[in-house]
Amino acid sequence: MTLDTNCPNCGAPMRAVAERGCLVCDHCSTFRFPAESRDGVRLLGGKSGTSCPVCARELSLGSVLDNMVLCCPNCRGILCSQTAFSRLVNLRRALHDGPRLSDRRLNPEELERRIRCPTCNAEMDTYPYHGPGRVVIDACNTCRLIWVDAGELDIIGRS
Repeated sequence: MTLDTNCPNCGAPMRAVAERGCLVCDHCSTFRFPAESRDGVRLLGGKSGTSCPVCARELSLGSVLDNMVLCCPNCRGILCSQTAFSRLVNLRRALHDGPRLSDRRLNPEELERRIRCPTCNAEMDTYPYHGPGRVVIDACNTCRLIWVDAGELDIIGRS
């Protein structure tokens, strides 16, 4: 996938390589390896044409454990397909080798937030994630998308 991110070396467009968590310039072979967030997201940059449902900034392409996601460079929330979310949860939990987080309380105020799907503009369903971690997620069942706020994928993976 070619993004609207130019090579710092030659100025040519860079291509995202999710399985390597990097961007590559096909013109001069320059690689860019972005730093990883607490959720394991490598923000690859570029313009997605999709706005963040929380802060309205444009989402950027990101990579988490070889899975492409959209991530907000401002609030660091993650938008992904329901299939990718399930895969990421399973991978993050399988790779966690430390102690599991103890049960944390769900913040009921998080259930009050209403955000709109960045794809179809319908109100997303907001509900407690029914697996470990006690976080609140947002879902659009029409578009089959999941939104998680920054840090929530990490909490789920360590719970």
